[in-house]
Amino acid sequence: MDTDDMATTAIATYVQARDPISRAGVAAELRTRPEVRVVDGVAHAAVAVLVADAVDDTATQDLRTLTRDHHPRLMMIVTAVDDAALVAAAEAGASGLLRRGDATPDVLVRTILKVAAGEGEVPPDLLGRLLEQVGRLQRQVLAPRGLTFSGLTPREAEVVRLVADGLDTREIALRMSYSERTVKNVLHDLTTRLQLRNRTHAVAYAVREGLI
Repeated sequence: MDTDDMATTAIATYVQARDPISRAGVAAELRTRPEVRVVDGVAHAAVAVLVADAVDDTATQDLRTLTRDHHPRLMMIVTAVDDAALVAAAEAGASGLLRRGDATPDVLVRTILKVAAGEGEVPPDLLGRLLEQVGRLQRQVLAPRGLTFSGLTPREAEVVRLVADGLDTREIALRMSYSERTVKNVLHDLTTRLQLRNRTHAVAYAVREGLI
């Protein structure tokens, strides 16, 4: 592979840190790697790397700022991280998280490539506990309310699926043995809760999220 090909395929990566020494150190490591091309602004980045001491309010605000006007995929390098920090980073949009002590050049580049491809990366010791939290949330909080992580109840998912198939309210009511008023109420509750504009928007949301 020649230099031009490497420049074309390298992942455009922006590095941000409140500590300029940390930023310079990570950027210097990445500049030696052909898989990554360090860029000066987030507007040109496919992946934005935030270096921080912890996943605190300042760090999560920085993550949200990075995606305010642009849409890079996000990852973090942090000094300390626990279960709560992992959840906070995910809620703020990060799909990759490394402890500073684990962020060797090889691991850092591998994580950037995964994040750029839409995959996730978290410390292995936290992954199991995160899955336990997800299961507990589903069992104890969502399931008793008839909800799932998709944000749709089974009945709502079926109604949206039938809308996507082109059925009107009367046809959906007949198919599901509901009244037309019930179908309208289901769609109204769904669009209101998820802040969707109309039936078409609801179908688009369900398709985008892989729900139908």
